[in-house]
Amino acid sequence: MTRAGSRRTLLSLVAVMLAVLTSLGISPGTGTPIAGAEPTGSGSGQTKFLKLSLDSVTPTAITTGSDPYFVVSGTVTNIGDRPVDDISVRIQRGAPVTSPSALRTTLRLDQSSYDVAGDFQDVADRLTAGQRKQFSVTVALHSGTELPGGVSSLDITAPGVYPLLLNVNGQPAYGGQARLDDARFLLPVLGVPGADPKHAPGQPTPPGVDGPPVATTLLWPLADRPRLVAGQPGAPDAQALLTDDDLAASLAQGGRLDQLLSALESVVKPDSTRDRSLINAVCLAVDPDLLITVSDMTRDYRVLASPSDPEGPTRPGSGGRAAKAWLERLRALAPGMCVTALPFAQVDPSALASAGDVTLADRALNAPADLIDSLLTVKSVRGVAIPDAGTIDTEGATLFAHHGFTTTVLADNAVAPLDGRSNLLAAKTPPSTPPTTPAAPGNATEPGTPDMVTLADVPVPPATGATAQPAPATPHAATFDSWAATALSAIGSNPPTPAFTPDKARYDVTVDSRAARLQDALGAIAWTALNPQPGRPRTALLVPPQQWGANRDEASAVLGQLDLQLRNNLATPRPLTELLAQQPDPQPYTLDYLDRAADDAVPAHFAEPVHQQGQRITELMSALVDVPQQELSPRAFLTPLRDDLIRVLSLTDRRAGGGAADTNAQRRLDQTTKTMDNLYGSVTVLPPGGVYTLASEQSPLLLVARNDLPVAIRVRFKIDAPAETTITDIGEQQLPAKGNRSFQIPTEVSDSRNLTIPIGLSTPDGVPLGNAVSVSVRSNAYGQVLAIMTASACALLLLLVGRRLWHRFRGQSDPADEEFDAGAVRESKQDRRTRKRDKKRQEAR
Repeated sequence: MTRAGSRRTLLSLVAVMLAVLTSLGISPGTGTPIAGAEPTGSGSGQTKFLKLSLDSVTPTAITTGSDPYFVVSGTVTNIGDRPVDDISVRIQRGAPVTSPSALRTTLRLDQSSYDVAGDFQDVADRLTAGQRKQFSVTVALHSGTELPGGVSSLDITAPGVYPLLLNVNGQPAYGGQARLDDARFLLPVLGVPGADPKHAPGQPTPPGVDGPPVATTLLWPLADRPRLVAGQPGAPDAQALLTDDDLAASLAQGGRLDQLLSALESVVKPDSTRDRSLINAVCLAVDPDLLITVSDMTRDYRVLASPSDPEGPTRPGSGGRAAKAWLERLRALAPGMCVTALPFAQVDPSALASAGDVTLADRALNAPADLIDSLLTVKSVRGVAIPDAGTIDTEGATLFAHHGFTTTVLADNAVAPLDGRSNLLAAKTPPSTPPTTPAAPGNATEPGTPDMVTLADVPVPPATGATAQPAPATPHAATFDSWAATALSAIGSNPPTPAFTPDKARYDVTVDSRAARLQDALGAIAWTALNPQPGRPRTALLVPPQQWGANRDEASAVLGQLDLQLRNNLATPRPLTELLAQQPDPQPYTLDYLDRAADDAVPAHFAEPVHQQGQRITELMSALVDVPQQELSPRAFLTPLRDDLIRVLSLTDRRAGGGAADTNAQRRLDQTTKTMDNLYGSVTVLPPGGVYTLASEQSPLLLVARNDLPVAIRVRFKIDAPAETTITDIGEQQLPAKGNRSFQIPTEVSDSRNLTIPIGLSTPDGVPLGNAVSVSVRSNAYGQVLAIMTASACALLLLLVGRRLWHRFRGQSDPADEEFDAGAVRESKQDRRTRKRDKKRQEAR
């Protein structure tokens, strides 16, 4: 082979090698990803070789009393189609978070922003496809910490919330050494161990934090999606019917609701000698729809065999014992702490306002507090509305104000200053940055929102109607930390991204492990306490999502983080009642209804049919009678159907997309409409068989009305009488529950022909009931013909009597009498001849 041919062959091999390295995302000669390459989990579409998952961080937060190091545990899994050799991991740190938005955005920065790095530690010599390996990495906080193996430190010398990156390198077959995946998370450092051994718990705050403790309030939600099948009116001994039995698993040991309650029980046990500081900072927020469902489950209940077939076969429910135990635990826990009610079934206040039914709104907004008090034997905190979306429009705010709510809990970015200027209270002076660490890119101090503001643009209508409550002149909004709420939402399984999370901070959080998402939430909780903002009050309102998916360990970690801040004088408990009594910021604010919330809202086409069925329930309710000896009251009979309409307007599952929420809402609406049609059709007139014959022209019409409802009802007869009849209105009548009643309707008929009379029933307000029947009526009266014949006969009789009297007064015999007398004489002669003949015959014998 010539020298030129050898050179061409060598160049070809180099080109092939470069192509292979480029396909692997490797920059030749560096062993690092090429520019623009993302590690596994970034969703970049490149070939994936390893998956790195964070399993735990111990401890989850650093205090002055902690060891000067922490341990990170994780799992590396080969998810590719080839073996990977020489697998090692290292920890990297970025600059501490200096703005609330960076709690989210810093986790998406390139690995080059994590410029403080530890040493690589070996994990495995080789992992074949499908293999996994667990590991632990011990990390020193700062230099001077002696650890086995000479692990370098992350140079953390001041309190703060630090973004960390766990990086895994390896060498895939046919490739070079490269960074193959990473995991990012936040580490809250409340105090640096050994930084100030003289610090005592009595000091206002730990060293490095300039400001008083943060007055903190945490809402603890207990809620679930609607489970009761629609269209089931109340009944004395009826079994509840649920769409599925998932709630039974959630209430049982190890279920979601069981774990949320267990975590709270560990803090608020009635016999606990624990300091009540943490208890005073927590307020239980309970969905009344959940309590109603759980209460129904404590008795025998049934479950649909197929959730999509409400009229299909059913099976016995399995959660009766778990429901009873869970409810008893909640009843024992609630009296010892703050309790408030959530809106019924996470109803959309904007859709509820569009429906325009005051009674329905009263059930969804005002009744929950009474339901909570009744079922848990507590006195709940009143006057505060907690919408599920964390943001509302003007119609929703007006509805809250109209029903007596003085304060609405909203995200801090769901309101804005009325004059359009940003709140500059937090931007008067630049934040202090720890001297040893440079600021992360883009972490400038951001404007903030006071935690209690006046909503100046919300019109408050005058209170009208029996159920409307007196409304305040100016409604308020208690604002919560939207960044902390976003991080809390990411905890647990199937985490949602709230509507109030800005677009720049939205990403698929499921690419991170549950442990990483928990660390992010703990860092977000600690950030306000560690970063005082000039001119801003030191307050925090923490609001997890209403259907929170945290398990017991995660929920306990959140409570533990808050307790840690309380014990380290970074926070102080602020009961919800104190927050509500707080004076609002003097600057007026306006609502900023977020676009994402509008996209996730209940579609407008549900408002009108919900309004129509709500009116039908109200109209039927006004006709029903509450009889003392009756087992079922009208309210208990119809309220479940009103609840079904509220569930139609629920925000549950709407952030998940896919159309399932619309399908479920339409199914509920259809079932409720069908049931209302049946209820109205259950009160009717029984049609008589054949033709109904009246004994005389003034005989009463006998009718039988039937009421198949389990409640007595007031009715009126609606009769379209023809011109030949006059039917007396007998007024309002009462039909017994599940019974018949006969009525005599005064009727006058002036015609002997067969007449068709339409007869129906209605409520006292004129709303039709049942189906109208047509009654065929025939009378023995002859009408005008009979009257003419009678008059003619009377006239003839008078004429003959007058003629006879005329002749008698003149002494003359009446010609008619003469003819009668002549006939009488002839008859007398004939009789004499006949008697003589009969006598002769007798003598001859």
